[in-house]
This record gives sequence, C-alpha cells and structure tokens, in this order.
Amino acid sequence: MNMITKKIWIISAVLSCIVFQSFSQTDSAIKDENGRHVIPRGFVVSTNDAVGELFYTPDDYLRMVRMGANYQVIRLELGKLSTFPGGKLSPDYLLKLDSLVDLGHKHGIKTVFKMTVYGVRGFNWEKFYRNEDGEQETYIDAWKNIWVRYKDNAAVKGYDLVNEPRKYDMEISYTDLTNDYLVPIYQKIIDAYRKVDQGKLMYCQAIFMNKGDAINHNQYAEITKAIDREDVVFTPHIYQNKKQWIGPTMLRFVKEAELQDGPMLIGEWGFPTLMSTDTSAADQRDYMDYYIYTVNLFDSLRVGTIKAWFSGNRVMQDFLPGGPSTWAIFSDSVGVGTAERKYITDIIARPYPQAIAGDIHSFKFDFATRKLHVSLMTDSSKGASRLFIGANRHYPDGFTLRVGDGLVLVHDPLKQAGLEVVKNTGRWAVDDFIWDETRQQLTILRWPKDQAELSLLVEPGVRR
Repeated sequence: MNMITKKIWIISAVLSCIVFQSFSQTDSAIKDENGRHVIPRGFVVSTNDAVGELFYTPDDYLRMVRMGANYQVIRLELGKLSTFPGGKLSPDYLLKLDSLVDLGHKHGIKTVFKMTVYGVRGFNWEKFYRNEDGEQETYIDAWKNIWVRYKDNAAVKGYDLVNEPRKYDMEISYTDLTNDYLVPIYQKIIDAYRKVDQGKLMYCQAIFMNKGDAINHNQYAEITKAIDREDVVFTPHIYQNKKQWIGPTMLRFVKEAELQDGPMLIGEWGFPTLMSTDTSAADQRDYMDYYIYTVNLFDSLRVGTIKAWFSGNRVMQDFLPGGPSTWAIFSDSVGVGTAERKYITDIIARPYPQAIAGDIHSFKFDFATRKLHVSLMTDSSKGASRLFIGANRHYPDGFTLRVGDGLVLVHDPLKQAGLEVVKNTGRWAVDDFIWDETRQQLTILRWPKDQAELSLLVEPGVRR
C-alpha cells in the first residue's frame, strides 16, 4: 500500500468514527405507531421497466421477507397519475398499487411511495422548478390521487416526494437550485399534503447532479437549507464502489439529516453489478468486500436502507466502462426472478433488529464470525419486538441466542423444534420467545427485564 492510499484509508476510518458520533448525538430514530424503534429495510419495487409492466406474487413478497424486508418503496409513474403531456390518471394502475400495498401488508411489509416522472412525455425540469405553466400544481394533483386513496391506510408510512430531481442545462448553481427552488417546492408539496392528511412521513432527496459532477464521487448535491417542516426524513441515494469515499459521503449525509432535524433513510444504495461479475469469483469477492464495508457503516448509524432493485435481469444498462450492468438482485432474464445473485443477497439479508420495543443503542452483524450483537433499552409497554435472523442462509448449522446473562436459547435445524432452553437462571418466560421458520424471524412478546439495558447475541452453532 503506497503512502497516498494509506492516508486515504486512515482518513476514511477517522471519518467513519466521526459519522457515528455525530449521528449518535442527534439520536433521530424512526418509530412506528406503537413507539417501537424501527430499522426500515427492504427493496425498491418498480411497477414497470423498459420492457413493460412488472407483476408480483405472494411468493415474491415472502421471498422479500425471507431476505429481511419490512419495508418496500414503490416507484410511482407520474404519467399514470397526472395530466402532464402523455399522462392520464389510470384506474387500473391505482388498483395495481392497491394490490402491492396489500401484498406487503399481508407479509408484514410497510409501504413508501416514490414519485418518478416516468410516463410523461418530455418532462421539463426547469419549467417544473420555475412553475412556468402551473407544473407544480399539476404535480401536486398527481400526489393527491395517492394521498386521498391511502389516507386511512396504516400500511402506507409515507411519500418520497420527488425522485432524483435533475438540473440538466439550467444556468444556476446546485446550491441556488436547491435553496431557491427545490426546498420551497418541498415545502409547497408538504403544505398541500397537510390539507389532505396528517401523520405520514415526508421523504426528501437532493438534486441528482449532471454527468461528470459529483461530491466525493457521489452524484448528489448537498442540501444546505432546512426544509423546515415536521416529519421530514432525509432520503439520500448512494452508489459507490470505492471504500475511501463511502465514509465521507455518509458523514455529509448525516449533517444534512441533522439540518432537517429528523431521521435518515438510505432511499437507494448498491453500486450496479457488471454482467461479467456473475462468472468471476474474484470479482464477486471484490464486490462483496465493498458492499460489506458499506452496510457495516449503515448499521453503525442505525439507519434504514432500501436496495435497488427487487427484479430479474431482463433490462441492462451500458454506461459503465466494464460493459453491461444491472441493479437486479436476481440473474433470471425475466421481470421478477428467483435465482439470487448471492454475492449481493447474502449481504442484503444480514441479521438485524427490525422493530424493538424500546430503543436500539447499537447493532452489528459481523460477517466473518456470523455474530449479531444488539444493545438496547427495553420498554415492553410498546409491544412485541422482532429480529430478522436469516438462519436459512447465515446459520444452516443452527444458532444460539444469548439474552443478557440469564437466558440462552438454541435453534437446532436438525430437530425442527423451534427454540430450546439451555440456560434460564433468571426464570424468565421463555414462551415469550417465538421462532418463525417461514419468515426467518424471532419475535419477543415481552422483555424479561423492562426499562433496562439489555444485550442480545446471536451466534452460529448449537452451544449447549
């Protein structure tokens, strides 16, 4: 390692520590309707691609659950919800959205809707920013079709208001475009929503920078002005494959989330994979290396993450130097596949605390040792807690659960007997610990100690 590279790695490590400390001071967490601390994790669900419509089944949603999903982000097509050129409100499209929300709900997955400009003929971003012909009102009217429809639907948690807003050829700086146009547009949309409904979260992104422009090799401009509205979640995207830039980018994102005085959700992440990676073990190891580095940083910040895309491989891009690439997590050449790219999915589907009655202080899954460490403060008044374990892929040899110093439970896949008690010095109610083999989830109905600091450890093997 040369001196320059070594310095970059040291700076990246230091910045990663700063990121964690900074976010810990803010301590902004996403809470559910019961006040549980939730870590949203899941997939972007597209309703169409360049070939045509995408359709999902209950099996697809169970597959999401078995990869640890508790959230989905559905990409809305503006052309099917508005009167922009080429667009028209489609009742059939609304019914399709209903079915996706319902499929998610039946499988314990919450929904966030994200508005894209797909389906609009020649959408003009500059006219939209300047509102030359009432474009913003037309855009808000499209959102109203969603807001009214899901007003009383508790499975819909919020709305990602503008997906990857563009600059293109506008003669204006990114800072001025953000402060003078994008932030006021967010305020305008949020204020319009408040007249229709209350209680959903408002997810807000930054400007998607022009090709060749970037900050620390990340193509999203910085938000330097507060949106100044309640229930705002800063929702950046990160697509980076160089470790030395991931820490600085996340540090920047943390500061932007703090500016909004709210939590952060990584709305999309994961550098695309070259098609050639599928046939190269060395490339797959390299891919896994920087993916693991990325998710470890995510988890150290306790932020939710949404992976692109839950789809097959029938559409490819050709913008990377290495040739055709894709974000699809399945290698099947169909709309929604089943053949996993395991060098991607095993990292996505890492164990984590999904919903905790109390507050999560920290959690980490160590890929080398296959150990999940969780530190938390319990509060059983907020209901049951749930952890995703992913035993089918991470613990085929069984797992041992240690709860504080007083309880040890094991799951032996050879016995197919759920959880067995190895140690219970505190005489705790072990029936409160329930293993769901189908969903690969552990539910804890009540904590053995309430209003107390508690540590959980999941480790491989049946340790009697």
